Amino acid sequence: MQSLGGWVGLTFDSWGELVEGACAQAREEPGRVTCLEATWLRLLTLDCKTSQDWGGGGLLDSLCSRAAGRALVEAELRLPQHGDDGLSFLRFPVALCRDCSVALLTSSLNRGFSRKSHTFLPKIFFRKMSSSAAKDKPELQFPFLTDEGTVNTLRECKTLFVLRGLPGSGKSTVARAIEERYRDGTKIVSADTYKITPGSRAAFQEQYKQLDEDLDNYCRRAISILVLDDTHHERDRLEKIFEVADQYQYMVVLVEPKTSWRLDCALLKEKNQWQLSADDLKKLKPGVEKDLLPLYFGWFLSKKSSESLKKAGLAFLDELSNHKAFKKEIQHFVSGDELKEKIALASYFVRRPPVLHCTTKFCDYGKADGANEYAQLEVVKKSYSKAFTLTVSELFVTPKTTGARVELSEQELPLWPTDVDKLTADSLPRGSRAHITLGCAAGIEPVQTGIDLLEMLRQEKGGSQGEEVSELNRGKLYSLGNGQWKLRLIKKLELRAVFSGYYGKGQTVPTHSSRKGGALPSCTII
Repeated sequence: MQSLGGWVGLTFDSWGELVEGACAQAREEPGRVTCLEATWLRLLTLDCKTSQDWGGGGLLDSLCSRAAGRALVEAELRLPQHGDDGLSFLRFPVALCRDCSVALLTSSLNRGFSRKSHTFLPKIFFRKMSSSAAKDKPELQFPFLTDEGTVNTLRECKTLFVLRGLPGSGKSTVARAIEERYRDGTKIVSADTYKITPGSRAAFQEQYKQLDEDLDNYCRRAISILVLDDTHHERDRLEKIFEVADQYQYMVVLVEPKTSWRLDCALLKEKNQWQLSADDLKKLKPGVEKDLLPLYFGWFLSKKSSESLKKAGLAFLDELSNHKAFKKEIQHFVSGDELKEKIALASYFVRRPPVLHCTTKFCDYGKADGANEYAQLEVVKKSYSKAFTLTVSELFVTPKTTGARVELSEQELPLWPTDVDKLTADSLPRGSRAHITLGCAAGIEPVQTGIDLLEMLRQEKGGSQGEEVSELNRGKLYSLGNGQWKLRLIKKLELRAVFSGYYGKGQTVPTHSSRKGGALPSCTII
C-alpha cells in the first residue's frame, strides 16, 4: 500500500474538505462508513505517543487520547481520484482503535504536502469490524447487542434507544455498536452532529429545535431503530422525548454506559471531546447518576406479535358481538335508557395503551411502594432490553375492558412481583394477574384490565368455572355472568416481547387508529 509520506499534492485545506465530505456521506449513508465520528475525525500517529491536530474548518478539533495504549486493528483507507487514466485510488494504511472505533493515520503521515490541488470524491471505505466484537467488550454487554433472540425481535419493533450519561462516558461507542449490529433501518441522532455542547440547553435552542425536527421526521418515516445520543441529564428534556415516542408508538430503551469511569469526573475531564472541566462535569453529574424509573416495567410486544394479537382480538370481538348468547346479555354493555339488539364491541372499546404490553411492576417514576427495590433486583437489571416469548392462553371481555391472559414461563416469573396478584384476602398463584390490555371502554383506565382478570380468576378458584356456551374458531367460549366472557384458546399464542420500561405520561390512544400499525382498527358489525 502506498505511503502518504511520499504522496504530494494535498493541501491542509483540501484535506479538511475531503474529511468533511466523507463525514457528510457517513451521516447520509449509515453503515457504509463506520469508523468516522459524526462531525469530526481524530488523527493520531500509530505509535500513539505523538499527535498532530490538523485543520479543516474546526472539524478536526479533538485528538483521540482514548486510543493511547489500546489495541489497534489494521485497515486501509482508499481515496478515489479522477485523472487522465480515469478513476483510480490512492491507498495507505490506517489503524482502527478497538475501544472507540476511531480511525488513526499511520506514522508515515507527515506535513510535507505541496499546495497543488486535486479533485477527490468524498468516499472512504474501511474494512468492517466484526459484528461479534461487542461480545468481547465488557462495556458493550447489553442484550440488544449480544443476544441473537433479542436482536431478531428488535428488528420487528419500533425502538427508540435513549443514551444517557456524562460526556466521555462511552455513549457514542454504544451508539456505533447499535448501528453496526442492526445496520439497515438504523439512524443515530447525536447532539454532537448539531454542535451542541453538553450543559444548559438555553444556549442551543436553535440546534435542539433542528434536532427535534429531524427526530420527528425519522419517527414519521417509521425507522425501526432510532438512537438518540445526548447527555439527557434534564428531566424536562427527557419528558419531551417520551412524548414523541408515545406519539409515534415507539418502545423506549434507556441505555447508560457500563464503562468503569462513567461517573468519574476526574477521568472524564481527560476523555470528553468538549474539554469540559471536572467542575463542569460535576454540575451535570446529579442529573445522570440517579436511576430514572419508568411509570411501569413490562414486556412490550414486537410489531409482528402485536399485529397477531390484534387480529385474534378483533376476531373474538366480532364473533362475540354476533353470538346469540351475548345478545341476551347485551344490557351489561349499554346504559339503561338504550335499547339495542346489537353492539359492535370493536367500537365499544375506544382506548388502549400506546404500545401493547404486559405490565410487571407499576413504579410511578419511583414513587410507588417497592419501586426502587424492584428496579435494583439483579434479574431486572440483567433482563432489561432482553426479548422473551409470552404465551397467551385466553382472551376475555368485560363491560369495562378486553384483554389477553398471559401464562408466564419459568424464565419470566422471576420478573413478576410477589404482591400484585391479590384482589381480596384470597391469594392466587404468582403471575395470575399477567395480561395484555387490548382495549378499554370510555372513561376506563387500563389498570382495570388486571382487576377484571383477577375477579374472573377468583370466581374460578371459588368453583365457578363459568358456563361453556359454544366453540368458536379459536377455542371454547365461556360466560361467567355479569357481562364477563372468556375464550379459552385451543392453540395458545406465542408472542415476542422486550422487557423494558414505559416512561411517558400513561395517556391511552384511540383503538380506531388511522396510523399504520394502530391497534384494533375501526370495525363495523352488521
